[in-house]
Amino acid sequence: MKKFILLLILVSFSAHSQTNRFTGTWSTENCKDCSKEYVLKLNIAQSNSKIFGTAEITSSNEKFVTGIMEVTGYVNGFGEKAQISIKAKNGSVSAVLFANDQSLQFNKRSGDDLVPKETILTKLY
Repeated sequence: MKKFILLLILVSFSAHSQTNRFTGTWSTENCKDCSKEYVLKLNIAQSNSKIFGTAEITSSNEKFVTGIMEVTGYVNGFGEKAQISIKAKNGSVSAVLFANDQSLQFNKRSGDDLVPKETILTKLY
C-alpha cells in the first residue's frame, strides 16, 4: 500500500511538471485594449524549464517592423512566470511573461525599443 501511495505522489508531481503553459503561438491580434498600429507575435515552445522560439512585429508602418527575432529564456518556480530574452539584428530586449488561462501578460524589463513595454497576448494555436 505504501508503494502505491508513493507511486501516486510521483505521478502527480510529474504531471504537474509537464504542463507547458507557454508553448504555442501568441499574438496581440485579438487584444481589445492593445494598440492596432502593430501586431506582436510570439511562437514559443517550452521544454521543462527552458523556452525557445521566435518573435515578430508586423505593421503597415515600417518603423515598427522588426523581422524575425530569436527568443530564449526559462520558466520560474511553478510555471506561471517566465524570463525571456529577445534578440534581433538591431538590439535585444529582456521581458517577463505571466501565464493565465488563454493569455500571456508581456512586460518589458530592459533593452532596446524593439517591442512594446506592456501588452496582453492571446493564444492563437
